Amino acid sequence: MDNCIFCKIANGEIPSATIFENEDCRVILDIAPAAKGHAILLVKKHCPNIFEMDAETAGRIFSVVPKVAAAIKEATGCDGMNILQNNGPAAGQTVFHLHIHFIPRFDNDKVAVGWKPGAYEEGEAAALAEKIAALVK
Repeated sequence: MDNCIFCKIANGEIPSATIFENEDCRVILDIAPAAKGHAILLVKKHCPNIFEMDAETAGRIFSVVPKVAAAIKEATGCDGMNILQNNGPAAGQTVFHLHIHFIPRFDNDKVAVGWKPGAYEEGEAAALAEKIAALVK
């Protein structure tokens, strides 16, 4: 896509601190990191979100995640890591090009990722699980 900044970065048109690259993606250090070592995996072929990605591409992209996460963990010495992929404005997506965040976490850091736990009414979880399962293709 011509006006997508993540397409331009992923395809090398805009310089970045690249930590991994293959034919499907480029992983760069985030220029506004939540923590030192915060990286973003950018797919090279424009795809706005996970709902529009085919399973084959997703398999190749997500196969990169464990090795990048392990490298970031070893390099930073972090105590844990959030791996996030947001889809749509309601989920916090601000750049509409599929990307995956790797956020190194350290004990007592100031990074906040979380939610208030909810609950299901009696039988609601089973009914919703059945509905979702019927739609999985």
